[in-house]
Amino acid sequence: MWILSCEILPAMRIAVAGATGSIGKPVAAALAARGHEVRALSRSAPDYPVDLTTGDGLDAALEGCDALVDASNAGPAAKAARAVLIDGGRRLLDAAGRAGVSHHVCISIVGIEQVPMPYYEIKVEQEALVRASGLPATIVRATQFHTLIAMWLRMTARAHVLAGGKARFQPVAPAEVAEWVADVAEGEPRQETVTIGGPEVHDLGTLARAYKEAKGLRAAVVPMPLPPRLGKAMKRGALTIAQPDHRGTTTFAEWLRGHGKA
Repeated sequence: MWILSCEILPAMRIAVAGATGSIGKPVAAALAARGHEVRALSRSAPDYPVDLTTGDGLDAALEGCDALVDASNAGPAAKAARAVLIDGGRRLLDAAGRAGVSHHVCISIVGIEQVPMPYYEIKVEQEALVRASGLPATIVRATQFHTLIAMWLRMTARAHVLAGGKARFQPVAPAEVAEWVADVAEGEPRQETVTIGGPEVHDLGTLARAYKEAKGLRAAVVPMPLPPRLGKAMKRGALTIAQPDHRGTTTFAEWLRGHGKA
């Protein structure tokens, strides 16, 4: 008589930096749902408060951790982003090294080296820090989240218009990205970049019209002006990827139907 058994991954202790953010929160939830001990790191965390701009709390937070997911983020201002992602990222890597963390997972963005924006240039530099650190690591690049596209459109809708135009995006559901990030964190360091893309590529005008329909808005969809170099990169689809390692299944329109307040 044959007895079939399935392999159950042992529980890990995994820290998530930026665990209250738009991707850090679902990543922490996905890992916890799989039975792992998750340490949620942020300035306001009740158990493991950390400050990447000073390094306060990092050593205690990472002690005994098997893996670290860096989902930290900062505002669009270059100075703030550099303080968190570069200076803070260096502190995070140093602390991970001291703690003997065996896998550093850095969440990044598809196409950042092709788009002339200060924030994306800082993300490129952050990736370079991870590669140069010598730590066992995997970089996970994703296309724009549904939540981000919806936030942009919601902000412009306050002026009774919706930003449109020919800039091309490939939005993906944060919950789907979180599951793939959890897969990566559970696995061995790949010392390479893994890519995640949404199921469809649309220009911003099409996404704006989907948002307008889902919300029942009367706002006009108008082209969003962009600086020439930035506009050219966005129109050719610099932030999209034809053959991602993983592809989401939830379209922007489908996601909107399930998120009435988005």
